Amino acid sequence: MPREIEIKSVLNKTKRRDTWFLDDYTVNLYSSCSFNCLYCYIRGSKYGSNLETSLSVKTNAIEVLDRQLYNRSKKGQYGIIVLSSATDPYLRIEKKYELTRQALEIIAKYRFPVHIITKSDLIARDYDLLHQIDKTAILPGDLQQSLSRGTIISYSFSTLDDQVARIFEPGATPPSLRLQSLKNTIQEGFLSGVSLMPLLPFISDTTAHLDLLFSTFKEANAHYVLPATLTVFGEGKAASKTLMLQAIQKHYPELFPKYQKYFQYGSEMPAYYKTAFAKKMKELSDQYKLKSSIL
Repeated sequence: MPREIEIKSVLNKTKRRDTWFLDDYTVNLYSSCSFNCLYCYIRGSKYGSNLETSLSVKTNAIEVLDRQLYNRSKKGQYGIIVLSSATDPYLRIEKKYELTRQALEIIAKYRFPVHIITKSDLIARDYDLLHQIDKTAILPGDLQQSLSRGTIISYSFSTLDDQVARIFEPGATPPSLRLQSLKNTIQEGFLSGVSLMPLLPFISDTTAHLDLLFSTFKEANAHYVLPATLTVFGEGKAASKTLMLQAIQKHYPELFPKYQKYFQYGSEMPAYYKTAFAKKMKELSDQYKLKSSIL
């Protein structure tokens, strides 16, 4: 069972809007995450190795969010709210607590735009509120010429293979169901695309799988694809680097020496790989006529 906690603040103002996710604010209604993705950047922190066992519910988050958005709206400080930056807004426990739905009601009340980033198909439950936000949100002044929508919905993928996903993101909604939810969301008329992060070296970044990914998202009429390669952190037993290397050694022993070499001294793939990766992503974006940014 998740812990229930009370917080003093839930609306976080970012120092600078990210060019990929367009976040002026972030809101995390839960702490930790039951999707248990091995590559997650919060691993190795206070949450421990099994993120599901450290789940916390911010029981007074809606009251706090209401107060904080009231104060921001009164000052005209409108900006895009990202749900969520450190956990998924549609964890399984959302079915019970409905904090994300209640937060969307508050966001709609104060007419803030929102960007949902999720691995879950539960989002369909909230299409009604997301449509309302899409039509009535007040965009920040510097985006009013380049963005005409109040709702952005990004589905996160690292692979389209359900078996691969069971290894690296064992608690998440399978990619096959996630893909159908993406299609449904686009058919609903939302501005929606893909956060293709992280692509797994030699597993989901192969030529064949990349072509499958991009052709599938093109067929789904995704508005954009935002690709990034793998970054892992930490040396402890709960860290993403440790857990990823263990999984590779167990399930892909032939790749283990390569992963060990790449991440022996750092958290990122080497510069030559990232250069080639960026070139390949540009070629695929051009080939499939898929935007590599939301704007």
